[in-house]
Amino acid sequence: MAEILQKDGTWTFDGETVRIVPGNDKGVSLLRRTLGEIAVPLGALAGISFEPGRRSGRLRLRLRDGADPLLAITGGRLDGGSDPYRLTVENSRAGVAEYLVDEVRNALLLDQVPAGPTDRYLLPGPALPITVGAGDGTVGFDGERIRLEWNWKTESAKASGGPRTLALGDVEAVEWLPSAGLENGYLRFLVTRAPASTPPKYDPNAVELWGFKKDPLVALVGAAVVARLPHPYGTGSTPVTGADGTRPGLGTAPGTAGGTTGHATAATGAAAVPGTATAGTRAAAPGTRRPGDGTAGPHTLAGTGTGTGTGMGASTGAGSATVAGQQAGAPAASGTTGYETTGAPSAEALAGAKTSPAKPPADSAAAATPAPTGGDDPDALLRRLRELGELHQAGILTAEEFSAAKQAVLRRL
Repeated sequence: MAEILQKDGTWTFDGETVRIVPGNDKGVSLLRRTLGEIAVPLGALAGISFEPGRRSGRLRLRLRDGADPLLAITGGRLDGGSDPYRLTVENSRAGVAEYLVDEVRNALLLDQVPAGPTDRYLLPGPALPITVGAGDGTVGFDGERIRLEWNWKTESAKASGGPRTLALGDVEAVEWLPSAGLENGYLRFLVTRAPASTPPKYDPNAVELWGFKKDPLVALVGAAVVARLPHPYGTGSTPVTGADGTRPGLGTAPGTAGGTTGHATAATGAAAVPGTATAGTRAAAPGTRRPGDGTAGPHTLAGTGTGTGTGMGASTGAGSATVAGQQAGAPAASGTTGYETTGAPSAEALAGAKTSPAKPPADSAAAATPAPTGGDDPDALLRRLRELGELHQAGILTAEEFSAAKQAVLRRL
């Protein structure tokens, strides 16, 4: 473990997390004291450095882009005293600072942590609920709603509408700009259909900042909101709840076919609509079977993705399967009789070891009849009768087909 204690704060590294605790010195900024302790996971770090100086040095953490909602909204515009990822180090403790830098860098190297952007926030942001009064109003956030209240310094055109409450799902983005020179800053919540060109002093969705001591604290409210909005780099981030209480659907990739085996992947793909088909496929009604078909494309049962099959169908789990059709008159795959079945005894148990060509539906009973063998073994014929009964009970053979096939076997006893 590496640790450095200074008046400005304490940094500790245990091999997995850099723990930052602000100091109690009067020179520590109000934002850092309000933010409190920060635990930065190793995976959120892009680098660390120590910058020696004439009177004191400075430790600096560099986080990966998109890892911290506070940095996402401030964009590097926090002054040095308010930046929680900087630590002023006395020259007498420079050796300890360099040791901490070496430890963190070695851990980053060993864990092969990438320095590029992240697709999700790795830090939770400021604790909730949070309320800050600064500039011309007071802004608070409880995790679901943002409340804006005005004071006596607010423009009458803005305050005339009274306090304003915004649902988190109505907020598209958050903007924060600190005061600089004679230019005022602001915290603005961009809402659907709200004009973005309205000056902050007149915008009922913005708090105007005039450069006072508490102004940086307003950035904490913005960071708390940003932490609960979809990540700007995320493709699978959870959407926020809309004003009507619903959640927008996630963008999901369509189901992918399992190579040349005919297996359909339905874990991420959208379910196929009954009665519809894509190019090269034919949709089958749920729970039905198809004899050898006149198309070479695969049949897709409702509720599965599409796939390309060769030979016979394959089950992809409960309630989903993809069956490959066979061209009429073409030889069936080894061990099949021209029927594709799911969830029932296979046809190859019916036909035995020999293969027979696929037949049109009219000859399906003949196709189900066992091929003659060199000898009429009574035990083998009885077994085939039993198998025919199982196929009939499973609904694969109709009563007429079962009767015709049974008579053919009984004639050989």
